[in-house]
Amino acid sequence: MRSKLFFATLLVLCSAAYAQDPKPYQTGKLLQVDAVPCSNSHGSQQALCQQYVLETDSVVFHIRPKQQKHAVVLPVHERAQFRIEKGNLMMHMDGVDNKEREYVIVSLGPRSETSSADAAPLRVNHLQ
Repeated sequence: MRSKLFFATLLVLCSAAYAQDPKPYQTGKLLQVDAVPCSNSHGSQQALCQQYVLETDSVVFHIRPKQQKHAVVLPVHERAQFRIEKGNLMMHMDGVDNKEREYVIVSLGPRSETSSADAAPLRVNHLQ
């Protein structure tokens, strides 16, 4: 009986060792936060939800906290670490509380140089 338990435990440990690692984090910057009407409110007054703009090197995400009741206000213009899992964005920020929170991706699109706060000024001609 003990040998069966030992081999079962060994099998679980070995399978956990070969399990797929979580996807690595990407880095982005929170550009802004807006209060937008929630799409799932059931009252006569329309509740407001936090919606963030998260910019990476190539993509701009518009995201909302999945759990609005427990939403934490995140600092704008700060770096965030995130990964995509099952269509949702899993994000944490080092300066907040290091917890990973789940966000719903409302929309996304390619980053254009004009959308970045760090973009160089546009030059009209070569004399400028």
